[in-house]
Amino acid sequence: MGVAGSKLEKALGEQFPEGERYFGFENFGNTCYCNSVLQALYFCAPLREQLLEYYSKNNKSCEENLLTCLADLFSQDAHEFLNYLLNELDDILEKEAKTDNETSSNGPKLLQANGVHKEPTVTWGTLTNETRCLRCETVTARDETFLDLSLDIEQNSSITSCLNNFCSTETLHSEDKFFCDKCCSLQEAQKRMKIKKPPHILVIHLKRFKYIEQLGRYKKLSYRVVFPLELKLSNTVEEYADTEYSLFAVVVHVGTGPNHGHYVSLVKSHNHWLFFDDENVEMIEESSVQTFFGSSQEYSSNTDHGYILFYESLGTR
Repeated sequence: MGVAGSKLEKALGEQFPEGERYFGFENFGNTCYCNSVLQALYFCAPLREQLLEYYSKNNKSCEENLLTCLADLFSQDAHEFLNYLLNELDDILEKEAKTDNETSSNGPKLLQANGVHKEPTVTWGTLTNETRCLRCETVTARDETFLDLSLDIEQNSSITSCLNNFCSTETLHSEDKFFCDKCCSLQEAQKRMKIKKPPHILVIHLKRFKYIEQLGRYKKLSYRVVFPLELKLSNTVEEYADTEYSLFAVVVHVGTGPNHGHYVSLVKSHNHWLFFDDENVEMIEESSVQTFFGSSQEYSSNTDHGYILFYESLGTR
């Protein structure tokens, strides 16, 4: 833990969690985007348990796959790294589960009789894409799995309003008409996305980098977007409208543009908020989290903005 760990232990005193250790990660040259994501995932209990379980079975294989994941990644964007890493982890664990099922003398452990998984290896949620033909009223629905939601953002908005916009109804007309199988022709239609089944761990990606055609490049949106410590899904789901989440980690982008900057992370552990900046770890007040909402004005000296939010369902604790 080094000097940073000693200061943290001293700051917490008797409140320092017994048996817990907080380690920073060294930056090996622009690897802060990896460090910030890995710190957040370490405090994500379901994913950490699955990774450690696999690692204990096959230390070398898991390490090699993680290193391959890092080596194959060409982007320095924390969100792209997160998606790549989670998909790699899911593939590794799924292959391990299939191997265990095939070699187990007691029969399948994770498969039902029809060979379908009872639950995904990594706890994904389910989105439903609904399209309603405005001529015959036929509704076409298509389900897809997800772990993170990428949300468009607006100035002085909130996560709740961003989620409502994500699930709002869109009318398809003119050149965007929908081909209705029942009408056998292109028709005007209404389309909407809704959360059919929320995941245990809800990851929200704020789309802070937008391509500006006039500039011919991406620009960072420093918009102030309020994200609550406790989030309730209401208008975005149907059967699970009472699902509540608690914020446990935030990946923060520091800087004015997508091609340069720095990543740090905020993590909640044992009711304390910690600030991870590569190898440095320190405790912060819970009230400090709101300083990472963004800027209410376009030009501001504050360039530390929440980029990826990690919420845990209160029902999983």
